[in-house]
Formats: sequence, C-alpha cells, structure tokens
Amino acid sequence: MTDWATISSLATAGGTLVLAVATFAAVRSANRAARAAEESLLDGLRPLLVTSRIQDPPEKISFSDRHWIKVPGGHGAVEANDDAVYLALALRNVGRGMAILHRWTAQPSQVLSAQQPDHAPLGEFRRLTRDLYVPAGDFGFWQGAIRDAADPLFTRLRDACLGDEGLTIEVLYGDADGGQREITRFTMIPAKDPDSGERTWYAVTARHWSLDRTDPRAS
Repeated sequence: MTDWATISSLATAGGTLVLAVATFAAVRSANRAARAAEESLLDGLRPLLVTSRIQDPPEKISFSDRHWIKVPGGHGAVEANDDAVYLALALRNVGRGMAILHRWTAQPSQVLSAQQPDHAPLGEFRRLTRDLYVPAGDFGFWQGAIRDAADPLFTRLRDACLGDEGLTIEVLYGDADGGQREITRFTMIPAKDPDSGERTWYAVTARHWSLDRTDPRAS
C-alpha cells in the first residue's frame, strides 16, 4: 500500500532543501554584488599621490614663519638655516578622490626598496601643522619643517642639504572621509640644473602602501 504521508513528507523536505540552496545562492550573489558596489564606490574616493611632471606649473609654498619656497614641477625643495629645515614636494593626484595629507617622516638618504621594503613605523610619522589637500586629477604640494635644533633629525637633514646622498620622504594621506589611508615614499635627488647650472632637487615616486586594505604585493 502506498504510504502517501511518507511521500508527502519527503516531497516537502526536498522542496525545502531546494529552496534553501536557492536562498543560499541568492544571498552569496547579493553579497558579491554588494562588495563589488562598495569597491566601486571606494575606488571613486581613493586618492593616489605621485610627483608632478617637469612641465607642470610650480608651487609657491608658505610656512607659518613667513618663509616661502617655490618648487618647480617634478621637483622637491630643501632649505635650511640655523633655526629651521624646510622641505617641500610638488605633487599630482592621479587617483579619483581628494587626497587629505595627514603625516610625514623623512630620512637624510636615498632609501631603496630592496634595502627597506616596508614604510617607516607609523609612530615615527609627524603630524602636519595645517591641513593640506590635493584634488583628484589636480596639482598640489606637501610641506614639512623642523624648527627644534634639539630634534635628532634637525642636524641630519640640515647636513643632507649640502650632501649628495639625497632625501627620502614618506607621506601618509587618505580620502576625504579619513579612510583609505595610503603611504607614498618619495625620493629627492640633488643635481645640477641643466639650464641654470644651479643645484636643484629632482623628485621621484618610489612606492605606495595601502593601510586599510590588503596589499596586492604582500604575497
């Protein structure tokens, strides 16, 4: 005799299983779509700083003590006296979002990625004394100064102004909402300007690190 109650129970169980599988697949698909939409939104806000090009306009930069520096496109600037060391870089934002600059650190030598593949510890970064930003697809600058002669970096940077080893600057920045933090390493190399014959500092973008997402080069 056919057990219709058992058959009905099995059919109900099978239907429930199919519905569960379909629901699981739909949820996974929705999650993937949500992640893709979020990544697309973040990509539209993500900044990425590089040095500006040689043909880009110069940046006129003022410091809080009314010291002024003019930085040509594709260059950095280093000036020092007994009271302060002034540093600056002409930048371009090649990302899609505005770059808000937060902190910086410097080394009085040219750091090669093969020798130091990671950025400086975050605890060594110095806070900027004013807000600096570089709009997406536009020009801007970074500036830093040390005015305390007792600062261990003061003498080393001042001496580097006259040397030939170059400088390394690392800048910490993020998007307009304070997220998507990036660190970019720049190198400033002293050379003789071919037109004027004066000493100048060419700037080079060396490497980028993402702090708030997986580094694709980590593996």
